[in-house]
Amino acid sequence: MPRVLVIDDQKGVRAMVAMVLRVNHYDVVEAESGAEGLRAFGESPFDAAIVDIFLAETSGVDVMATIRERVPGFPIVAVSGMTALDFVGEAPDLEGVVCLQKPFRPNDLLQALRKAQAAAGGELSAAV
Repeated sequence: MPRVLVIDDQKGVRAMVAMVLRVNHYDVVEAESGAEGLRAFGESPFDAAIVDIFLAETSGVDVMATIRERVPGFPIVAVSGMTALDFVGEAPDLEGVVCLQKPFRPNDLLQALRKAQAAAGGELSAAV
């Protein structure tokens, strides 16, 4: 079962994402802050991460960059309620990050996750 780290400071969004993933046979670890997410990422292996760009205490872009420093090319889906998702062009170490704008449908989330894994050269085994 693929393990996905979900980092979002909005409890409702985190719960919805986790529910969609669990129903589709993913093992999910939730983190409400960038620091908590990076701690979880350092403590156990994951197959992908879903990271909110705008976290309360830190930048989601910084969190994603730290993840990519630790594991280059790691599959990441960046989510945001804002329309400006052009940060990827400004951060070469974030190449291949898949952007998803809130609100999104469950199927959009699953497609973005598969696209992120494919960009990283792999494939998540949970199927929908």
